[in-house]
Amino acid sequence: MARLQISTHGRLQEWIAHEKGYFTDEGLDYDFEVALLEVGAELNRSEGGAPAEYKEGAFEHYATGEHGKKGLSCACHWAVNEAAGEHRGGRMWGGAYSVIPCGVYVPPESAITTPEDLADVDVAVGYHSGSHFATLQALEPFLNADQIKLRFLGYPYDRVDLALDRQVPALTAWGAATYLLEQQGFRQVTDATFIGGFMFADDIDPADVEHYFRALKRAQMDLDLAPERYKHYYLREVPERFHALIDVRRFGPGERIAFLPYSADMYQESQEWLRERQLFPGGSTTPANYESVVKV
Repeated sequence: MARLQISTHGRLQEWIAHEKGYFTDEGLDYDFEVALLEVGAELNRSEGGAPAEYKEGAFEHYATGEHGKKGLSCACHWAVNEAAGEHRGGRMWGGAYSVIPCGVYVPPESAITTPEDLADVDVAVGYHSGSHFATLQALEPFLNADQIKLRFLGYPYDRVDLALDRQVPALTAWGAATYLLEQQGFRQVTDATFIGGFMFADDIDPADVEHYFRALKRAQMDLDLAPERYKHYYLREVPERFHALIDVRRFGPGERIAFLPYSADMYQESQEWLRERQLFPGGSTTPANYESVVKV
């Protein structure tokens, strides 16, 4: 079986488990990496100086094998269960999911104060990623579908750069990026918290995935008990260019792992939601069978 590749996804639990030896206690043979989620120089500007759209996100990474080849990965549950349903790089883990704090933000000087004020306003999100789907889910109770205007502008910290430069009127941010923006005076117009899902590659032993989650459960308990001890790890997740702007001691605990089943009902409802909105044009109109997609 393959060596397990563990990626942090911007959260603290993997750092705790790694540095306190919980993964080693579980007997895991693993590599550890930080995935700073940004496009950077590739996020070009159009001739008029406005940000150019970048239509590549979590699902496309699975489609090309970029996530799947890493062993064990995490993204929004919509992208993960869609990718697993198309057999893009592995299977979804059914024994846990995460809850990711997320919101739609505007600059402090913005006249936008309510979700209804976002009608026909460009909101910067990531394509086929958590911010894309979560923004639709968050704004649909307030706006008609034709009033929701999304612009696909790279990855989380690309959009933070654009927001700080006042290149976008609104953006959706999640995890540590929300705390960064709030410390710069940005206001949350509406919450957009969403579920993250886990996928493991076909060559990874499911027993190793179970060991991984046992280690994370210990780490989650540590984080719940005394989050202030571990917030310094955010400085390893947030790009260095932002460090002078933030005081991570004031950050929240961020993404939380729920050691609960990602059930057949959750999968079915998510698939129906995606298909009703035709968010994956050209894909199958019938979702794959849950048992073939999710390892339970």
